Amino acid sequence: MKELIDALYEGRMLSKEQFARLIEEGKPFDEYLFEKARIRANEVYGRDIYIRGLIEISNYCRCDCLYCGIRRSNLNVTRYRLSKEEILACCDMGYELGFRTFVMQGGEDLYYTDERICDIIRSIKQRHPDCAVTLSIGEKDRASYQAYREAGCDRYLLRHETAAEELYRKLHPKDQTMANRMRCLYDLKDLGFQVGAGMMLEAPYQKTEDLCEDLYFLKDLDPDMIGIGPFIPHHDTPFRDFKAGTLELTLRMIAILRLMFPYALIPATTALGSIDPLGREKGILAGANVVMPNLSPEQTRKLYMLYDNKMKADTGQGISGLKLTEEMKKAGYRIIVARGDVRRNHG
Repeated sequence: MKELIDALYEGRMLSKEQFARLIEEGKPFDEYLFEKARIRANEVYGRDIYIRGLIEISNYCRCDCLYCGIRRSNLNVTRYRLSKEEILACCDMGYELGFRTFVMQGGEDLYYTDERICDIIRSIKQRHPDCAVTLSIGEKDRASYQAYREAGCDRYLLRHETAAEELYRKLHPKDQTMANRMRCLYDLKDLGFQVGAGMMLEAPYQKTEDLCEDLYFLKDLDPDMIGIGPFIPHHDTPFRDFKAGTLELTLRMIAILRLMFPYALIPATTALGSIDPLGREKGILAGANVVMPNLSPEQTRKLYMLYDNKMKADTGQGISGLKLTEEMKKAGYRIIVARGDVRRNHG
């Protein structure tokens, strides 16, 4: 197995059969894999951990993904959406705390027309011209993405969730297709966004070969950011009784992705912190280099509930309030508040 990890470290790619073996049998060698991932991350980014300010702008959604707590069929959700003024207030607060990247995330809420989104982007850029703006608001047509780009949006996050057609159909209703999701990602890349993709781990019905398809798809897409996280069930969805994904596999996949994509910005996600109190710190020690604390208004954070047992936000005390362990500090990791653009020229 060490030879397999060394081959990935040197060549950044394996066969699907080799990936499957590493995914299924890699547990005894995880620490070796994590060490290699840290070495690779340090070559490009050193021991810098980038901070993104997350603003959850709406829990309205036109989509009906079977795993999601804010799916349109869930009538038990108390819906909300933030006004432009509320979003700008979140950015202002975040800027004072030191954040230099703002991530506007939400369900596919049709209230936010292209005109409204572009106006918000321009307003953020006018108030904070040294900041990057990231959107994560789902599938749009190419013209919409182009409008966001022209308004000043720098990055767009759109997790592909799975690159296996059969699994995609099991996780989504018929009106949502994998082909359209992939079209969106390639449109974003073509328009010059820094693009983020990623998949859900241990989702219902997922097989190892599905994860191998994900790795090959990501190799073709070559995204700038890769966000992965464990499936966590929500009590008001058809998947309420399925088992949650594990910390073990999530960390292994983070390390694999770091060896495949040395330059990528890979977050230690909220979902990771939700299944383990030190999940985000462990993610960083496995090769992640981004943390996304929540800047949303206190009263709406509990309403943006994609899954059960979401970890509580930790920005009340500002960046210094983040739970970076003493062990990580001793290892020399430091928080970076700059925009933190992708360093492809180093990778």
